[in-house]
Amino acid sequence: MSSSIGTLFKLTTFGESHGIAIGGVIDGCPSGLDLDLDHIQDCLNKRRPGFNALSSERKESDQVEFLSGLFNGVTLGTPIGFLIKNQDTKSKDYDELKDLFRPSHADFTYEKKYGLRDYRGGGRSSARETANWVVGGAIAAQILKIKNISINSYVYSIGNISIEHKKKNLDFNNTYKNNVRCPVESVARKMEQLIQDCRSEGDTVGGQIATVVQGLPVGLGEPVFNKLQSALSRAIMSINTCKGIEFGLGFDYAKTRGSAANDLFTIIDQQVQTVTNHSGGVLGGISNGSDLYFKSAFKPVSTVFKTQETVDTTLRKVNYTPYGRHDPCVVPRAVAIVDALVAMIILDFYLLNKTTKLSEL
Repeated sequence: MSSSIGTLFKLTTFGESHGIAIGGVIDGCPSGLDLDLDHIQDCLNKRRPGFNALSSERKESDQVEFLSGLFNGVTLGTPIGFLIKNQDTKSKDYDELKDLFRPSHADFTYEKKYGLRDYRGGGRSSARETANWVVGGAIAAQILKIKNISINSYVYSIGNISIEHKKKNLDFNNTYKNNVRCPVESVARKMEQLIQDCRSEGDTVGGQIATVVQGLPVGLGEPVFNKLQSALSRAIMSINTCKGIEFGLGFDYAKTRGSAANDLFTIIDQQVQTVTNHSGGVLGGISNGSDLYFKSAFKPVSTVFKTQETVDTTLRKVNYTPYGRHDPCVVPRAVAIVDALVAMIILDFYLLNKTTKLSEL
């Protein structure tokens, strides 16, 4: 189950960073969907390395090949199998790592858990795996679009540079008009300069991604242990460098009084709505019809081009200076990954919600 996500709409993936290929199987996709294959490829292009000057130099076309579940481009309702071949691996760059535990990487924990590991590019722990998620998410997003549900993620901050809290009415059409995936051009330029400075210094930097889901109906989410925000948190925290997530006011709730934090109910157009959206669109773990809003935090990439002390498998202390191809900041590429995971979770809950009322069976 560790390689699967979802209940009714379910993605199971396979593959390692430097293996022959990565890929997956999607179960539960409804039949009759005329897939926009160009849209799926566009989503993959937004995530893939080597796409702009701020990402890893690894060149992967990330061309997805569908093996089953489609006929003349239309979904059959049967399992959708797909494959993405690895092309630009350069495994020799990792030969020196077979007996080394890189600082803040999964080398140590994988070896202790399994007794061995694929050290080439991190193997299964590599972010290469996330290309599979983008395929599943791109398909889910096409179904949600039919239901007028839209998902927009964007870079909210890089290092100490961020969009002002008071900034509202962002134009999501501007998100992909720059290399940093920030919809505010003036802020994007500062972020890009910071990333370039880190790269020139052999260092890395983290940041935050904000996500807005619009058009959600009331009622998505299950009580107690399968709340909407719980499922989203589990998915988003599966992204390799993600270290935190907050909905609505998030951690600012801890500094706020209840009288100021409560979302008061009112009537707008004969519908019950909230005056504010401090909760981020979720009450009791169930969507309340407001925009779903959350931010996720990503640590700096662990591979820095500076000498650091570590240990090897013989328990000797050694100095490690990495080389090869690595992102100075993974946050811009992670925007497409966040969108994909959110789309799969939202669609899964949408399908689950259709079976909660006798009148809808």
